Amino acid sequence: MTRAIILGCSGPRLTQAEADFFAEAQPFGFILFRRNVEDPAQLAELVASLRACVEHEAPVLIDQEGGRVQRMIPPHWTRYPPGAAYLKSSNDLAGARETARLGARLMAHDLHAVGIDVDCLPVLDVPIPGAHDIIGDRAYAADPEQVAVLGRAAAEGLMAGGVLPVIKHIPGHGRALADSHHDLPVVNADRAHLEAWDFMPFKALSDMPIAMTAHVVYTALDPEEPATTSRIVLDMVRDELGYQGLIVSDDLSMKALKGDLEQRAKRALKAGCDVVLHCNGDMAEMQAVLAGSKALKGKRRKRAEAAMARRVRLAEPLDVVEARARFDRLMTPYLEAKAGPDVGEAQG
Repeated sequence: MTRAIILGCSGPRLTQAEADFFAEAQPFGFILFRRNVEDPAQLAELVASLRACVEHEAPVLIDQEGGRVQRMIPPHWTRYPPGAAYLKSSNDLAGARETARLGARLMAHDLHAVGIDVDCLPVLDVPIPGAHDIIGDRAYAADPEQVAVLGRAAAEGLMAGGVLPVIKHIPGHGRALADSHHDLPVVNADRAHLEAWDFMPFKALSDMPIAMTAHVVYTALDPEEPATTSRIVLDMVRDELGYQGLIVSDDLSMKALKGDLEQRAKRALKAGCDVVLHCNGDMAEMQAVLAGSKALKGKRRKRAEAAMARRVRLAEPLDVVEARARFDRLMTPYLEAKAGPDVGEAQG
């Protein structure tokens, strides 16, 4: 029985205990982080071994945005720029759109080569002045229409390469004054401002297959619960933003959420998440999430199947050498200006 959970693992190779646990738990999918990545051969082997644990065609997710959030890095993979770089690299939105699509198409090529079929991109959050920099340059722009255009370009690039996009963090993290990895952000903007600004890119891309929730309270909708555990907010996402795809929670281990992990999983699923996500690979925590999970059945299963059916089985043709050279030409001025040492893995 497939469970409505996505889980991580502790290192670059599965332990026997993890393989046994996944075989029993039958999670819907898996997610990878920097700790799981060494080189292409190792990563492809890990992806295959994860899928071998379960009795269904499990998606394997990763956060490969570029910039601060990139799990596959040099020397084995290209370092991609953050979302904000695309507008800065072009004189107009049309040019930025073309470059953003090309960058995502190249990322999809990297992911597809090792068997990863879901990328937690594009970031559709629209930052405001004074907001916490957890989003920052991960955002494509500080204008919701530009974010929507460039977010769709990135999604198209991923899908053309056989990788499903995940729009995040629905219905919007850009206004948050705190980092939800550590604290619960509370947004006090009125509903009119939220609809016109924060929610707009998500409504514009409501046709995307998968969305990831924001651990953010919007007091104009629900003064108590963050979107992930709010039936009010997730009903709004379905009914007003028109999003009918698969809704996945952000990481349940983030400190924005209250209660133990079993309770968090139960509340997120009860609120309307189709699948819950747990990332750090800690066995005791995964067991707690499993205890709070449900079977992936009914509407959840239908949405999951519909999302996975959106994968392109035959990738759009790509001359990788030419495409990388073209992308580098377009991005070289930005990359040179921003060049610096690798500071390690940022959170997604």
